[in-house]
Amino acid sequence: MENQQQAKVIALANQKGGVGKTTTTINLAASVAALGKRVLVVDSDPQGNASSGLGFQYPRRQAGDGGMTTERVHLYHCLVDGVAATEAIVMVAELGAKLCLLPCQIDLIGVEVELIGADRRERYLEQLLSPVLTDYDFVFIDCPPSLGLLTINALTAADSVIIPMQCEYFALEGLSHLVQTIRLVKNSYNDRLAIEGLLLTMFDGRNRLTHQVSAEVNKYFKGRLYQTVIPRNIRLGEAPSHGKPAILYDRRSTGAISYLQLAREFLRQQKKAQEKDIVK
Repeated sequence: MENQQQAKVIALANQKGGVGKTTTTINLAASVAALGKRVLVVDSDPQGNASSGLGFQYPRRQAGDGGMTTERVHLYHCLVDGVAATEAIVMVAELGAKLCLLPCQIDLIGVEVELIGADRRERYLEQLLSPVLTDYDFVFIDCPPSLGLLTINALTAADSVIIPMQCEYFALEGLSHLVQTIRLVKNSYNDRLAIEGLLLTMFDGRNRLTHQVSAEVNKYFKGRLYQTVIPRNIRLGEAPSHGKPAILYDRRSTGAISYLQLAREFLRQQKKAQEKDIVK
């Protein structure tokens, strides 16, 4: 019997906040799913924005028997209490089984403390995802805007990293720290980890600094900078408040079109990489 192919696991990381990391996770995942691939989004940011942005809502707390409340399990329960990923994964409305979500909420912040003394604590997410990898083509992990234990877990579980970044000076400064962390994880925990690509977000072609930063990134990461750029777009900002990715909220918007273009570029790269492996 042939082994089933496992999903490629991709972490979206940048310790600098406000760079479009969660927006990219939601919209790239939804666009890849719309193009026919089976996709799982793992919300590993305690803010839970990827979860709410994909329409997932937790039941409001209500007094039940004995004053207890029944709440759905999420990533915290999986990592700390050993709940199986399949118990927490949900399908995203309108895209059905093509796009699924392993959600979280603010409780997840407790993982940093709960696992501080745990053995092999950097591998909890990897072990959690291992049984479900044959159910998907791609897994996208939305990392928190920090380089703590949750991000280390994501990088240890991942095959590669996509780095969304704004075209500004401080983004370059933060990029060097992130690359150091990726190198550290690669050397210590995960020798297969690679940089999948860098994505320029909130792109403003009228700004000279935008082009300067773009040229600088391309110089040091030649071949890894996506040709697709994500412009500033009001609809991209509106979509999460409706619990939808842009492709479902307004598929004709500039933001939706840009992420669909990125998804196509991403899938072309995956196909080329697979063809190279076959030749080898």
